Amino acid sequence: MKRALVASPTPPAQAAERELRESYEWVPIDQAELVVALGGDGFMLQTLHAMLDRRGDPVPVFGMNLGTVGFLMNDWRRDGLDARLERTRPFKVTPLQMTARTIAGETFVHPAINEVSLLRETRQTAKLEVTVNERVVIPELACDGILAATPAGSTAYNLSASGPILPLGSAMIALTPISAFRPRRWRGAILPEKARITLKVLEAAKRPVSAVADQHEVRDVAQVDIAIDRSRELTLLFDPEHALDDRITMEQFTA
Repeated sequence: MKRALVASPTPPAQAAERELRESYEWVPIDQAELVVALGGDGFMLQTLHAMLDRRGDPVPVFGMNLGTVGFLMNDWRRDGLDARLERTRPFKVTPLQMTARTIAGETFVHPAINEVSLLRETRQTAKLEVTVNERVVIPELACDGILAATPAGSTAYNLSASGPILPLGSAMIALTPISAFRPRRWRGAILPEKARITLKVLEAAKRPVSAVADQHEVRDVAQVDIAIDRSRELTLLFDPEHALDDRITMEQFTA
């Protein structure tokens, strides 16, 4: 397959890129049938978003970890890349789509591979109305924020906010409050991926809230709609011994 190589600007990733460029043949990313990404999880998210933005269907991405955690990455090795790529296991990742409307009436649409999060902008507690499939399920949630996470993103911010880990392929969305004050006992919900979520900001001018889809932030939102976007499916490639579904499962047993 025609392969493109991309790398994070960090020194370790740049050094690894030089080694691989000397050892293998590469094509420009717009001609590639497969992309090899060098960096950490943040750079992998950037690469996947670039796949969503490119013309035509997204191509598979094989990541090698030159960052810190590397949850979405394979181990870094220079040698044997051709054999590794032939043995990889593909995993489909379906992003969320965030449609955010601001107090000023502007509308922004962004994909989210990990999560969509709403966060208070000031020391004022956010107040949100939570609607699922056009039914108001929480008339007023007083909190620091709330997030909706995909299975691939459920071990990131969602887990830090005490949300559930979702097995890859579970076809679920985690809806998790962030420091909920009222209702105090609500710890979140696990929803089918077909669910349509609407988060309305109450007292939006007095209690401003921002919405973040992975790395894209929209400030002073009035309402945010969240739904799975089946038309933009992505493919991650993993070594058989470092499959993403196994990693997500084992995270449930990590102290």
